Amino acid sequence: MSMYQTSKETLARMNEALHSALATPLKKADGITTGSGLKNYDLQPAARLMYPVLAPLRNSTPRVKGGGGDATHWKAITGVNIDSVSMGVSEGQRSGVISIETKDAFALYKTLGLENFVTDEAVLQGEGFDNLRAICTKNLLEAVIIGEEKVLLGGNCSMKLGKTKTPTLAAKTTGGTLSASTKISVVCAALTFEGYHAANVASGVKAKVTRENADGSKDVYGGGAAQKSDAANVTTGAGTTNSITAVVAPTKGAFAYAWFWGAENAEKLGAITTTSSVTITANAEGTQQAKDLPAEDWSANDLVIDGYLTQVVKNGGYFKTLPAGMGLTADKAAGIAEIDDAFRWFWDNYKASPDEIYVSAQELQSITKKVLENGGSNLIRFNFDASTTQAATLSAGTAVGSYLNKYTMSGGTLVRIVLHPNMPAGTIMFRSTTMPYPVSNVANIAEVRCQQDYFQTEWPRKTRKYEYGVYATEAFALYAPFAFGVITNIADV
Repeated sequence: MSMYQTSKETLARMNEALHSALATPLKKADGITTGSGLKNYDLQPAARLMYPVLAPLRNSTPRVKGGGGDATHWKAITGVNIDSVSMGVSEGQRSGVISIETKDAFALYKTLGLENFVTDEAVLQGEGFDNLRAICTKNLLEAVIIGEEKVLLGGNCSMKLGKTKTPTLAAKTTGGTLSASTKISVVCAALTFEGYHAANVASGVKAKVTRENADGSKDVYGGGAAQKSDAANVTTGAGTTNSITAVVAPTKGAFAYAWFWGAENAEKLGAITTTSSVTITANAEGTQQAKDLPAEDWSANDLVIDGYLTQVVKNGGYFKTLPAGMGLTADKAAGIAEIDDAFRWFWDNYKASPDEIYVSAQELQSITKKVLENGGSNLIRFNFDASTTQAATLSAGTAVGSYLNKYTMSGGTLVRIVLHPNMPAGTIMFRSTTMPYPVSNVANIAEVRCQQDYFQTEWPRKTRKYEYGVYATEAFALYAPFAFGVITNIADV
């Protein structure tokens, strides 16, 4: 076929298509309405990043250069003249020799990090709207900071919780909707800080976790669940308003408890509490069964570092677990008995005074309420601006922002109360920011030692995606655990 013939045929087909289109009647519209589709598409030229990046511990803990090896090691002198050798000296003689107490300590280096990617198509389609590669790496760094804050607070690589104690059950004929004369079996599993944050009734408890990584490899680690308890059984009474109270002996190092109940050997997850007790009022709504949990203890995660809470509980800081169902106690003098007891312990044993008290929203509310209702002043603030003609305003409500530590050399020091976004309800942590002793040879009482601080890796392209990783290799050294403290198992009463 000649070029002339090809062009002629093409023009004929184009002419045919044009006549066909013109023959199609146009859509008639009576005026212009919103249905005409003639409207602006209001797309603002940037993605709005609306998620919290709250990291008070990460932001206030010094970050220093770490050394080589798999851990940072130090030797702590924890006592001088521990045998209380008398100061008296006889004429012409030398005095006695003192004994010094030392302790070897170390913190393991671990790599923390996350990965993300953006596809070629996403980059192209995002032109004129946002730099998606930049957004990808920015979000990734902030996700690492958020995750690192949780690890610094409650990471646990070395302290296993063991087997959870068997629950003690008590049946009641009021307060619930459990059927009459029904045998109910209850199983409990203690949870670490990480286990608590990873668990919920709908998706279940994390025990043995197998994670597929970006490079196709797999990691197996503990999801934060202790070995489950043996089952306990109780039979409900008559009627249809039955309930059951379940109590388990607190597990040291646990910050929450997962409760399973139902028919024997078919107990389902029904509640996760931050105290070692639960009131069962209805059938369990979860789908995970206790029998599906492994028989082993998977509470420790050896991929992370030990954080503040773990090192305090493990290494000799102040630690107190309240009995099940017990909340903070007002001392009738505008104070909290449990907080005063902790401050007294710091002074009596180490002449130390923490600078901060970290709490959850539950404990902040509880402290404020108990202080004001039991011996404190009911405060109300009256604001009036004399420079304006506006009516005076009243501001109701207050919050306890600091607590007076009576046991200090100065006769009383205000300790700041800090609301932490990741602190489990039912837990309070006392934190010191400086060593209590002068000339202690300790620059930072706690520090993150970085073999390599935050670094970004853009991986070689093997697919039509830009792949990124943000990592940090670090250890967390808490040089004076005795200047820190933890109270757990606080009920909301």
